Amino acid sequence: MNELNEYKKEETPKAPPPIRIVVADDHTIVRDGIAHLLNAEADFEVVGQAGDGFQVIELVNRLKPDVILMDLQMPNLDGVAAIKRIRAADEQVKIIILTTYDTDEYILEGIRAGARGYLLKDVPKEELCRSIRLVNQGHSLMQPSLTARFFNLLAQRETKGNEVALTERELEVVRLIARGDRNKEIAQKMAISEGTVKGYVATILQKFGVTDRTQAAMYAVQKGLIQLDRGFE
Repeated sequence: MNELNEYKKEETPKAPPPIRIVVADDHTIVRDGIAHLLNAEADFEVVGQAGDGFQVIELVNRLKPDVILMDLQMPNLDGVAAIKRIRAADEQVKIIILTTYDTDEYILEGIRAGARGYLLKDVPKEELCRSIRLVNQGHSLMQPSLTARFFNLLAQRETKGNEVALTERELEVVRLIARGDRNKEIAQKMAISEGTVKGYVATILQKFGVTDRTQAAMYAVQKGLIQLDRGFE
């Protein structure tokens, strides 16, 4: 009697689709360089490039990218104006400003326009790629060297008030978050476990009614809970 053995072929899990990116910069050589760098990553795909604000709006409407890398100074329509128009049409679009301009007003205008991140063009490749992945997941971020100045600028323009009570340890965690420290670095500085840091962060987010670390730090500075000095930059 012959036995029939059946074997089920194991299905290989499908890789998630790549993050689709549009790069907007008025210098072709810069766009090409960024595109080449990002396309080398397995989970990235640069689907379009634009040289001015009108071009990037057209590309976004047609290609529906996941993330846009946006320069600020471009001809015909600048980056801030383009961000406002794109966000007016679709609030879910994720935009990272990638620029050489680090002045207070540029930073503030870019974030207020609706950008989810602000990076300078000297950012290391690894940090740029990490930032794209985080923003694609819904986070907001800023290059650590800019955070202190940005939050202090907001604090100067907003009415301060201490509406939420934090413990001393929670306040220290918020201070370190605002300086750009990650959980591992905070744990080392405070001599506590990384898991404990995560617990503090979760509590802080709940108390502030926000969803990510950048928003928490911004809230703390706006409400006068913490104060950063320019020596942190």
